[in-house]
Amino acid sequence: MSIPGGIRVKLSLALLVIVGSALFAAYAIIVPSLERRLVAAKLDQQQSDAEILGIRFATEAAQNNLSLGDFVDAADFISNSRVVVFGVSGTPQQRTLLSLADSSAVGGSEIESDSTALEAAKTVRTVRARVRHDGREYAEVAVPLLTGGDVMLLSSSLSDQLATVALVKRRLLDATLAALLITLVLGFAVATLHARRLGRLQRAADLIAEGAFDEPVIDNDLDEVGQLAASFDRMRLQLAQLDRARKEFVANASHELRTPLFSIAGFLELLDDEDLDESTRMEFLATTRSQVDRLTNLATDLLDLSRMDAGRIRIEEEEVGLAEIARQVAEDFFALADASGHTLLVEVDEDAWAHADEERIQQIARALTGNALVHTPPGTTVRLRVEQRGSRVALAVEDNGPGIPAEHVERVFQRFYRVEGGQASGSGLGLAIARELAGRMGGTVTVSSRPGSTVFTLELAAEGAALRPPAPLSA
Repeated sequence: MSIPGGIRVKLSLALLVIVGSALFAAYAIIVPSLERRLVAAKLDQQQSDAEILGIRFATEAAQNNLSLGDFVDAADFISNSRVVVFGVSGTPQQRTLLSLADSSAVGGSEIESDSTALEAAKTVRTVRARVRHDGREYAEVAVPLLTGGDVMLLSSSLSDQLATVALVKRRLLDATLAALLITLVLGFAVATLHARRLGRLQRAADLIAEGAFDEPVIDNDLDEVGQLAASFDRMRLQLAQLDRARKEFVANASHELRTPLFSIAGFLELLDDEDLDESTRMEFLATTRSQVDRLTNLATDLLDLSRMDAGRIRIEEEEVGLAEIARQVAEDFFALADASGHTLLVEVDEDAWAHADEERIQQIARALTGNALVHTPPGTTVRLRVEQRGSRVALAVEDNGPGIPAEHVERVFQRFYRVEGGQASGSGLGLAIARELAGRMGGTVTVSSRPGSTVFTLELAAEGAALRPPAPLSA
């Protein structure tokens, strides 16, 4: 069932119920306990008086100095109770009481049927009880007397004790009502304050849902709501970063696609010219084919990234010889190295075997080797090295080029990132894909660079070694 008024009403009612329940529990415990204690104290006092008076009764009877009328009057004054002395007759199972003396001026034959006195006469022991006569409650104590089997009854009204209990009840009820009223007011005020804070969080969430990430979520308190606000603000910053990355990705992808498309369109238009000689036409066709290859590679890279982001890329687990992969990749790039004036060398450890996906290792090695050949000047030596490192194996691509500026070293793995002043070939995705593929295979791709030496290293679990868990994908 929905309670109208929102969270402030719900919190106020919840606090009211909690405080009310606590006060009711206190009332239910304190009042009956107080009443029992007061009645017990009255009975204790009467029993003590009855025992003393019983001794006095026996003493005066032994001295033949006993006047029942004077005794009960004196006992009434001393104990502040009605005192009745009964004579007892009949069998132990069927006792009969006869009032011999009564301190009450009213008297009455009904006192001879008093249950407390009858019980004391039957059991010949002290009996105490809380009884009701004519709508009023009394504390009664009956004691058997030591002379002649008589019984003495002390009966006192509990009106003072019950009046005290009634006063406590009224005071507790008044305090309870006041506490509930204060609780309702304060609870509503505190709930309103929290509702306003939650309302600010709701508005912030609505802005984030609409794509507005500029307004910070601020709540300076250190309680749970403040921690929730801090979590919202961290989420806002992360979503803002993801949104910027998405926009940059779309812009960069659009640019990378547009450039070769414009180039292809231009060459196709030139090919329509009938005055072109055959050599120029073949040159234009070769350039067009290279742009088509560039588009194909870009589409492949974008498809790989989308599959990795969606978690749908498949990684095989098999034993792979890194030495053979290094030689094969070097053979594929010898022509490019020769054309660009680079020296390509291979140094391998034949025993270096990895537990990974052969096709993906080749893809990473091609990306690292192509990157070294394209982004270093002619005359640079590029070296492919394969080696064992304990329970790991490594495939490193090293060049002796000018190096990567320190501020760009870690950023080279970002999507579409290029070092300023670098050559504009490639999609800017190869290193990003290489690092994420390595992470999927439980490996790493790292870079170290200084003038005269830049090394990109793929490190994987060696054959038979336990795989590391896959690294989380970067945004």
